[in-house]
Amino acid sequence: MSKRNSAREGLMEQLELGTKRDRTLTFCVTGATGYVGSWLVKSLLQRGYMVHATVRDPEKASRLLSIWRGENRLKVFKADLQEDGSFDEAVKGCNGVFHVATSMEFGVLGKSNIESYVQLNILDPAIKGTLNLLKACSRAKSVKRVVYTSSISTITAKDNTEKWRTMVDESCQVHVDHVWSMKASGWVYVLSKLLSEEAAFRFANENDIDLVSIIPTTVAGPFLTPNIPASVRVLLSPITGDPEFYPILFAVNSRLGSISLVHIEDICNAHIFLMEQAAAKGRYICSANSCVMSELANHLALEYPLNKQRICEEHHGSVPSEISSKKLRDLGFEYKYGLGEIIQQTVDCCVQHGFLDPSGRNGDFP
Repeated sequence: MSKRNSAREGLMEQLELGTKRDRTLTFCVTGATGYVGSWLVKSLLQRGYMVHATVRDPEKASRLLSIWRGENRLKVFKADLQEDGSFDEAVKGCNGVFHVATSMEFGVLGKSNIESYVQLNILDPAIKGTLNLLKACSRAKSVKRVVYTSSISTITAKDNTEKWRTMVDESCQVHVDHVWSMKASGWVYVLSKLLSEEAAFRFANENDIDLVSIIPTTVAGPFLTPNIPASVRVLLSPITGDPEFYPILFAVNSRLGSISLVHIEDICNAHIFLMEQAAAKGRYICSANSCVMSELANHLALEYPLNKQRICEEHHGSVPSEISSKKLRDLGFEYKYGLGEIIQQTVDCCVQHGFLDPSGRNGDFP
């Protein structure tokens, strides 16, 4: 039996024992002040686990402490992905690590030698940060599994001839050369996730680390952060007309043929599910529902008025490719929220935070 298989079975045994002993396991979450990271910390604490939450700025975590309600089961660590050894203390004694932290750079405007700038200032640091964390995990002999948060931006529904695939699964990765040449909206983020994940799996294989990757689609629903998450801004861009995030929504639609969504609670449950399942291996798409742009507009309009003429419908009137979550479902995962609930809760939370005008819900388009 390989070390990795032995570790996988050992983790499962520990999880089963932890269930009987009030969840005595400890997990580290990187990027704990972000959208997914903050909710994941909350979810783990609610299950009774011990949590090590890493942040670059501890002051940003102060507002979340009352929401997390971790009491003596939560420790917050200051850590920077660009500093060698910065995560050593945070992962020390942890049974598993959730690597959620990521740069949210979507594009670079006004830079000369743009490709060199992106490589040196965004891509190289992103890869270095991922490897710094995995090196810390390798040094911490207690870590049995790392769950890496990837992105649906690494997936395409088009084949090499630009025709729609009938089924899109974890193997349908975007080609790096294609991203560099096309530079569609959000291309810098796409490259960052593609290259970081590739480097993570290479390092994990070379150093006998049990690494599992989860591929979220557009994450939405309520949020704990004081700022509006980028994925929520992308989803609501047909309402807001945001000039930065609106083109990203269409770039996603052009690459996948639809907008695929997952609720924040479901994506965090999926993270924990993949940490707990001994049989988990490789990459897993996490997608609850997909809809074409016209259907998305209809759902948004039910919750908040919008100018549907802003949305240019694609030639196809139905979802051309199924964004398959079969691999995750076959492992036993079940989704809790559907399309309508995701959009309703997203709009509700944004109204509560003042991002959307509450008077606009029954009024004219702002």
